[in-house]
Amino acid sequence: MSCFRRSMGVAVVVAALSVVVAGFAAPARAADPAAGKRVFQQQCAICHSDKPGVNKIGPSLFGVVGRHTGSEPGYDYSVANKNANLTWTPEVLDKYIAHPQKVVPGTKMPYGGLANATKRANLIAFLATLK
Repeated sequence: MSCFRRSMGVAVVVAALSVVVAGFAAPARAADPAAGKRVFQQQCAICHSDKPGVNKIGPSLFGVVGRHTGSEPGYDYSVANKNANLTWTPEVLDKYIAHPQKVVPGTKMPYGGLANATKRANLIAFLATLK
C-alpha cells in the first residue's frame, strides 16, 4: 500500500510540474502597434502629439523610445523630470505608464496610470514606431 501511495504522490508532483512548465513555455503574445495607436488616441493624444517637434500640454512622444527624460526640445519639463536621469526604454516606459508618480515623483503629468498590461505593451509598441 505504501508503494502505491508513493507512486501516486510522484505522479501528482510530475503532473503539477508539467502544468507549470507548460505555462512558462507558452509563447507570449506579440504587442500590437495598431492597437497601441488606438490606446494613444484614447489615453494620450489629448496632451501629447505623435508628430516630431509638436509639443502640447505634454511633450511630443515622437522618438520617445530611447530618449533621455526631460530632453524634448521646446518643452518646459518639471524639475523632477529634468533630473530623473532615465532613458525611456520599453521597460521604463511600461513602469512609468503604469504609475507615473511612482517612477518620477514630482512629475507634472497628472495621469493616474494605465493598469492594463496588454494596453501598455501595445502603446509602447506604437511609440516604438515613431521614429
